[in-house]
Amino acid sequence: VKNAKPAATIIWYRGNVELNGDKVSKEEIKEVESQNGNPKAMRYTTVSKLHFKATADDDYADFTCEARHEALQRDTPMRSTVQLSVLYPPGAPYIEGYAEGETVRRGQSLELVCRSRGGNPPAQLIWYKNGEQIRMAYRTSGRMSENVLSFKADASDNKARYTCEAKNVMISNTLKAEIDLTVLFAPAHVSISGPSEARVGDPVPLSCSTAPSNPAADIKWVVMGKHHKEASNRTVISPEGGWITTSNITVVVEPNRRSVVIVCHGINAQLTENVVASHTINVLYPPSAPMITGYIPGTTLSAGTVQKLSCISSGGNPLATLTWFKNDKKIHSVTKTSEKSVSAEISILTNVTDNLAQYRCEATNSATEIPLFETVTLNVHFAPEAVKVRAEPEELKPGTEATLFCDAASSNPPATLSWWRDGIPVQGQPMQLKKGLHGGTVSTIELKLNITKEMNGAVYTCQATNEALQRSVHDALSLTVLYAPIFDESIQESVAGEENETLVIMLKAHGNPGSITYTWTKDGLPITQSPYSNTNDRIISDGSMLNMTRLSRNDAGVYTCEAVNSQGASTVNITVTVQYPAGIISLSQNGITNPDEDAVLSCSATGNPLNSDHFKWERKKYDLSSKPVTFEPRNSTSYLTIPKATRDDVGIFQCVVNNGVGKESRQDVMLVVKFKPEMDTTPSLAKSASNVGHVGRLTCKCQAAPVPSFTWSKNGAKLPVNTSTKYFTEFHKIDAITYTSILLINDVGSADYGSYECGARNEMGFSTSSVKLDVTSAPDQVISMSVTNVTHNTVTLEWIPGFDGGLTPWYRIRYRKIYDDTYKYEDVKPRNSTSYTIGGLERNTDYVFSVMAINNIGQSKYRPDDTKVTTLTSSEVGELNVVSTEVVETADVSKSVIVYVSITGAVLVLINAALVACFVLKRRSRRLKEQAGQSSKSATIEMYAPSSYNDTMTGETLSSVSEKSETYSQDDGDDRQPPPIPEVPIMPNRHMLSQVKYMKLFLTLISAEQ
Repeated sequence: VKNAKPAATIIWYRGNVELNGDKVSKEEIKEVESQNGNPKAMRYTTVSKLHFKATADDDYADFTCEARHEALQRDTPMRSTVQLSVLYPPGAPYIEGYAEGETVRRGQSLELVCRSRGGNPPAQLIWYKNGEQIRMAYRTSGRMSENVLSFKADASDNKARYTCEAKNVMISNTLKAEIDLTVLFAPAHVSISGPSEARVGDPVPLSCSTAPSNPAADIKWVVMGKHHKEASNRTVISPEGGWITTSNITVVVEPNRRSVVIVCHGINAQLTENVVASHTINVLYPPSAPMITGYIPGTTLSAGTVQKLSCISSGGNPLATLTWFKNDKKIHSVTKTSEKSVSAEISILTNVTDNLAQYRCEATNSATEIPLFETVTLNVHFAPEAVKVRAEPEELKPGTEATLFCDAASSNPPATLSWWRDGIPVQGQPMQLKKGLHGGTVSTIELKLNITKEMNGAVYTCQATNEALQRSVHDALSLTVLYAPIFDESIQESVAGEENETLVIMLKAHGNPGSITYTWTKDGLPITQSPYSNTNDRIISDGSMLNMTRLSRNDAGVYTCEAVNSQGASTVNITVTVQYPAGIISLSQNGITNPDEDAVLSCSATGNPLNSDHFKWERKKYDLSSKPVTFEPRNSTSYLTIPKATRDDVGIFQCVVNNGVGKESRQDVMLVVKFKPEMDTTPSLAKSASNVGHVGRLTCKCQAAPVPSFTWSKNGAKLPVNTSTKYFTEFHKIDAITYTSILLINDVGSADYGSYECGARNEMGFSTSSVKLDVTSAPDQVISMSVTNVTHNTVTLEWIPGFDGGLTPWYRIRYRKIYDDTYKYEDVKPRNSTSYTIGGLERNTDYVFSVMAINNIGQSKYRPDDTKVTTLTSSEVGELNVVSTEVVETADVSKSVIVYVSITGAVLVLINAALVACFVLKRRSRRLKEQAGQSSKSATIEMYAPSSYNDTMTGETLSSVSEKSETYSQDDGDDRQPPPIPEVPIMPNRHMLSQVKYMKLFLTLISAEQ
């Protein structure tokens, strides 16, 4: 007790009994100081101890410690209680519910209760039967344990020992209680053993035994309703408990009975329970012999039909057991039983094994020692199940003899054999017969063959026919003839390919075995095979295929392919021809032929193929049909012969070679026949221009053969060419017959102007032409204009220029739609070009075109609008579509206003032209008279006085006012302007000037000149 003042006293209780004496120790008092050390506040703690030895009686006992103090009220003591739990062994178990010596009937319910009192912890109770644990579920209440075993007694409980064991942790040996039960039970059954069949007069021993019983049972016999007392009994202990009683009797079978019934009774007098068993002894009588129905012996059956056989037996006790056998092998049957007979039926799907097969029916019962039986033998027609074809020898090779054997399986009647090849009958050897299975006959036939490679794969069929059944079986053998590879006859031994193209040669060889290895060679050297090739190999082989890429003419030659299998090898040669484009390698030289002699032109070419059909001679506007052409295959040369050549035959012939491979090849060859010089009088060559002080260049051009010599003269006097510093010549050969001589006049003066005569001479004659030297001027009008190409939106033009005025010219093209008054203009680039393409045109539209020449002095007239073209409808290239001039002229004059204006303009132009011409002639005449005294002045300046337009005005300018003053308008969306012409006066931009303005212009020129 803590912190009391004064110290408390302690009293111990066991239950409600105060404890004193040695068990309670002397109290121990301890002082407890206060926290502030005040001695007056001292407290005391009292300690008391209880010492004793616990027993089983102390289990569940309450021990109380009570503090007594002056400050405590007596009716509310201060206590602390503890309950003691003492471990101790349980009490011995005991069994209730059965007493030793009692008897229990089988089926009676028993409840055996095993209890054990005391023990801490309570005892664990387990039931055992004959030492085997049967129940361990128990319950406890306080310090008592209980295990209840409930069951119904049976025979196994008789003399069974039931044990109840009790134990807890306080004991090492279990505590037991045992009882031995005594159970009364009648036998569960009786059983009779002994024969169930017997003949009349036979003694039949029988034995009757009871099941275990307690007490032992008695056995009583009843035979044919009468008690049988002559029995011997004995009793033995059953290992299962109780007693077994056995009784033996002998019964003699009386005649005129079909059966004897014996009854055995098992009786337990104490329990008034009986069990009964009966036993019947059948009296045996043999049956009648069986009979087979359903088949008439000697009848023939066809294999595959169903045959039913029935076996019948009458009488007998018991009725007979019928069993069917086929050739001593038991077979299944369907049995039907009536009161006095039995039948067994079988259904047979006849087959080859049924021919001459014996079917037997046996009838047996217990009275028969030897079975009674009846037999029947069937006769069945059957076709051979199979036919087998074989060849000897097994390995077939061409040139050998082989024999085909055909063996048919057993057949009834014998099968007829025949040979067929690919559906066609073949005559074989005579057929052979011998005995076969199941009473049939085996047929054999042979066929002799002389083997060829063509027989490989041939199918020989043997047919076996049973005539009686009209059934046949077949077997076929596909011949395997081993032979070396053979290349197909359809292989082309000559193959052509084009140069730089790919050539693939595919060959096919057949042989047996079909595993064929191919090897390609050329000139004895192997060709790389595909698995070992690289990117640099152009020619590779892949089995029977030869792949040649980018063919070269050097690849031509003989290629050999060898095919090898296990039977041998064969080869084939393939000649490869490489076709390449024809090309001209040489032409006959430009020799000179005398007139009326035969001229021969030659053309040599290379190519593959190449023959006379690949050569062609051409010349425009020349009849070659009558000119003989020959071909020399040795040098691949074509010869064109011109009989009795004349001047008309001179010209360029074209040799055209085209062998169908690649593009054609063509080259020019010149035929030259001697003829006198022919001067070129083209207007552009008839004039030359140069200003005073410059070098004049006069060009003389001619055609002649042989080469001509040139001379120059003026006013009938031959010029000192190349012998003075004044005159020099240049000689040029343009082509085989065209030559030029250029006269160079240094430091041109007024006296040098005029006409010069050029002469050309060779052995065939002499010709002359005149060339006029004048001062530089505006260019002449373009001589002609043509169309070279038309598309849907472009037109390409070409023209022949006139005299250039002594200066480098350039050109301007104007064009318009045919029903439109407005022109468009384009300057030609490059400036010296004489052809040009106009773009941006409309589809399927008519246009007119013209061109004029321009140089630094002036410009020519436009050509008339006589070049008419219609653009194409589509973008595909087509033929030129040039509109006739008549159509354009009709369109141009369709408007009355235009006609009126044109007539008025023409009259004015003629008047002005006449006035200007008079003025110019008068001025030139006056100036020529004054040349001697005014050599230092420029003739050009004198002839072309300055005008009011600050530019040179020429007669050409005044004579074509209507041409120069056309309106430069444009179509919608076209903002192009006509480019300015350098140093050329720009006239007023109107179609027509009034007569007053023309007169004013003319008077101005006159006054300026004076």
